[in-house]
Amino acid sequence: MEKSRAGFWIRLGANILDGLLLGVPIAILAVIFGLSVGDRDTINTVISVPYYLLLPVLWYGYTVGKRFCNIRIARKDGEKIGFGTMALRYIVGFIIVYGLTLGIAMIVSAFMVGLREDKRAIHDFIAGTYVTYAKPGD
Repeated sequence: MEKSRAGFWIRLGANILDGLLLGVPIAILAVIFGLSVGDRDTINTVISVPYYLLLPVLWYGYTVGKRFCNIRIARKDGEKIGFGTMALRYIVGFIIVYGLTLGIAMIVSAFMVGLREDKRAIHDFIAGTYVTYAKPGD
């Protein structure tokens, strides 16, 4: 069930790819249309929240960056990723916990993924998930 945990560097690479996939087109549009920083932030939110919440639910735990890196989000109990799981992982884990701690919890999470045998970060514990190289159904 819990095979081939993905570690820090591959997860970082997948996150960078996702950030580029979302950020570059938004930056280009911002320049073309002369958008303010506030408008860019709004567009980024409108695009990134559904991307990180819905795409893994619809695509077996993958985002484009994770798929490119051959890793995916999986539930610890083996069940299919659902909207509730992703809401816990992304909204509670990333936005609330990492936001409230001004990024300190994100640094702790990076060390957790790098040093813990199970490679789980704070948001993984909150949502009951882990990131794996295993394909869906393995």
